[in-house]
Amino acid sequence: MPREKVTVVEVGLRDGLQMLPKTMPTANKVAWLEAERASGVQHFEAASFVPPKLLPQMADAAAVVRHAKRHSDLMVSALVPNLKGALAAMEAGVDMLVVPVSASEGHSRANVRRTPDEMVMEVRRICEARDGTNRSTKIYTGVATAFGCTIQGGVSEDEVVRIASGCVEAGADEIGLADTVGYANPVQVRRLFDKVKKAVGARINSAHFHDTRGTGLANVVAALNSGIRSFDASLGGLGGCPYAPGASGNIATEDLVFMLEAMGLDTGIRLDGLIEAQRTLSTLLPGQTFYGKVAAAGVPKNHMS
Repeated sequence: MPREKVTVVEVGLRDGLQMLPKTMPTANKVAWLEAERASGVQHFEAASFVPPKLLPQMADAAAVVRHAKRHSDLMVSALVPNLKGALAAMEAGVDMLVVPVSASEGHSRANVRRTPDEMVMEVRRICEARDGTNRSTKIYTGVATAFGCTIQGGVSEDEVVRIASGCVEAGADEIGLADTVGYANPVQVRRLFDKVKKAVGARINSAHFHDTRGTGLANVVAALNSGIRSFDASLGGLGGCPYAPGASGNIATEDLVFMLEAMGLDTGIRLDGLIEAQRTLSTLLPGQTFYGKVAAAGVPKNHMS
């Protein structure tokens, strides 16, 4: 009997690298991408199109995207905070634009220098620009700090629903909820995804969790129970947000794949190949701490993937 498919999106090349004090050479980014592709990963958030003076780690965004697009089997997305970045990303050939729209005004002003409502309007401008071309680029809105914010604290669930609905009305093809700072718990995750799904329907299809406080994988299970079938993760658990103090660590790609496959779901990714990719990454980032559990503990003898 066919297993239900779940998409794992590798965001380490963007989210994992933006917090590091050093810049990874383009050749090493390509080596990372190729190592994960060999394990079966097919969707990469490969870069962020932002001014190099703000994030020098992303100065080679177009080059990394162009390399990834040599592979016809890959879905390549990139984060774009504004119309200028979106136009550059489309020119580079991305399949999907990831537009961050924070539900927290404090985080939004720190991250993109705009209010949440101003970012919804930016989504509209990006959608209009895309529609004015013959490109089939998808536009995905990630509702950041949906579960809480290290700057302002609590974030109203009604505000999350309002922002998500506004992004859909602006033309976004897909919506995801992001626990940018690792505040979420499984009960909250289930409740909020259900609320947003009631408002926007099938457009809500993705989740982005951080494991800052050890609840990342539990939150994945809660989102699965709300019907979500696409999850962001970063090899080795790298990542965080430069404009969200204390926000460390995405869920580790290898741990996520292990759990999903053990639950009988189909990620299309070979766990042994993914662990080998993590070992390759450790040679590209010598001295870097990795946070995943499976690579260190080993794969159980009864695991089938």
